[in-house]
Amino acid sequence: MIIVLTSEKLVSDEADQINELFSAGLQILHLRKPTFTIDGYRSLLDQIETKYHNRIMIHEFPELTQEYGLRGIHLQEQARIDLEDALEVTIQIYRNKGFSVTSSFHSKSAIIECPADFEYVLLSPVFGSISKAGYEGKGFDVNDLNHIVIGMGGINESTLQKTYDLGFKGVGVLGGVWNTEDPIDSFLKIKETNNQVVKGLN
Repeated sequence: MIIVLTSEKLVSDEADQINELFSAGLQILHLRKPTFTIDGYRSLLDQIETKYHNRIMIHEFPELTQEYGLRGIHLQEQARIDLEDALEVTIQIYRNKGFSVTSSFHSKSAIIECPADFEYVLLSPVFGSISKAGYEGKGFDVNDLNHIVIGMGGINESTLQKTYDLGFKGVGVLGGVWNTEDPIDSFLKIKETNNQVVKGLN
């Protein structure tokens, strides 16, 4: 599984590039724009082809899941912690409406200790981050976990094999796509390498 997260920064022709990524075979996009208002999110979603909306996980403004028929909501770490005892009920409410719920973690112990059952979880940083300077990788080994854990942080075509060797069931890519000269070409290379690695595991 390959997930692409949107860049926090403004990207020129971003909606067009997102449409191209989906057309090139992207399975899931995580839409995360910390500086955007709800109308900023709407503006971007309005430019993404409707047929791709059911592949988008949104990190903020969960009400947009219903409005746009999105895939579901992603609870960032602080949002998950803030829900406290209401976490499992919140997940169930969204599941009952047909939406997926996922979350972010930054330690293995937090995944183990969390009582909630997510479709998958993002764990970072596996390797030194491409998009965040000084964000050193922790080389998590998740082979002993039963959860579907997606590795993030420093993911590009050269780190894919090691990511799967560490027990991850998929990868989340941010800088490996958006911090390159040609995001679509970079995605295609990651996708091709990913397919080869996964084929080798089976």
